[in-house]
Amino acid sequence: MSTLKLHRLGTIMEPEKGNSMEEGGVLNPAAVRGPDGSLYLFPRLVGKGNYSRIGIVRVIFNKKGDPAKVERLGIALEPEEDYEKNAGGGGCEDPRITYVKPLQRYIMTYTAFSKDGPRIALAQSEDLLKWQRLGLATFAPYENINFNGINNKDACMFPLAVESPHHHMAMAMLHRPLFPGTRPEETMHKPIDREIARHHECIWISYCHINKETDNPYHLSKFVSSQPLALPEAPWEKLKIGAGTPPVLMKHGWLVLYHGVSNLDASDKKNPQLSYSAGMMILDKENPEKILFRSKHPVLSPDLPEEEVGVIANVVFPTGIDRRDDIGSPNRFDVYYGMADDRIGVARLDLPNDLSTAF
Repeated sequence: MSTLKLHRLGTIMEPEKGNSMEEGGVLNPAAVRGPDGSLYLFPRLVGKGNYSRIGIVRVIFNKKGDPAKVERLGIALEPEEDYEKNAGGGGCEDPRITYVKPLQRYIMTYTAFSKDGPRIALAQSEDLLKWQRLGLATFAPYENINFNGINNKDACMFPLAVESPHHHMAMAMLHRPLFPGTRPEETMHKPIDREIARHHECIWISYCHINKETDNPYHLSKFVSSQPLALPEAPWEKLKIGAGTPPVLMKHGWLVLYHGVSNLDASDKKNPQLSYSAGMMILDKENPEKILFRSKHPVLSPDLPEEEVGVIANVVFPTGIDRRDDIGSPNRFDVYYGMADDRIGVARLDLPNDLSTAF
């Protein structure tokens, strides 16, 4: 069994009493260091009718250097564009934020929820406080599949350019398209083949070439060379997997925390009960399509009452990661995650120098 586990530090944020923007829960935050060195979270704030905004909070650390609480600063994004609105309201949901060095910008990927369903949207910022929308991510077709017409979620960007399959330096993005007939609620009733060629729900990687000599140097062009990166393998992730935290470069390669979904043993086909756990993988530095390490067992599972009971039961959902360079600990990572779609927890991962015996 893997010796790698996340150790919980506690609940960092929960809905504020009397705050109508948070009455449906606070969850699934982005986490990123600002220009001032402070750590900021960008939680999804759910109001009445599942109307979601993306907030901004600053993390307050205690004397030991552990995250202890947050200070609310305002709203980063709320539904304004047509691709963020639907008949019942709309949604700007589940952000991930990366400082993309080639662009010299913070890039936010988030789920825009409109009448057409969930899609990947992007925004950029220089200071984390003011955000400019870049619109929906667009994709070149993959084997006659039009990604632009398919539901998609859980996107996150690499902070550095990597080599694409066509040997161009490009920005890379992880994401999870949701192909018809492959949702866990459907596969609970009818098991399906998990061959990559079948295009079932898994983690994909796509590339975006950058031409900084154009009139609009920070425009993100179409994502191309899309291909599956990782399929469900272990029992705890057998229904689907999806990207979680943005990739972080360390000496072993690109560290990624992801989520896996399975059905609980007590589930039945009429009333399926799903469980969301967290795993980790390390991708090759030069070729991120190559998985060097992958946890066979969850590094975090819904075990606490706050994770087992909530808006959606039995969920731990990692979306934010902070490498603790600020305290001189580059092998220490604080992971921020959604707890039962209701509140936000933080857990710690200490990686050993030698990973050969840790997986």
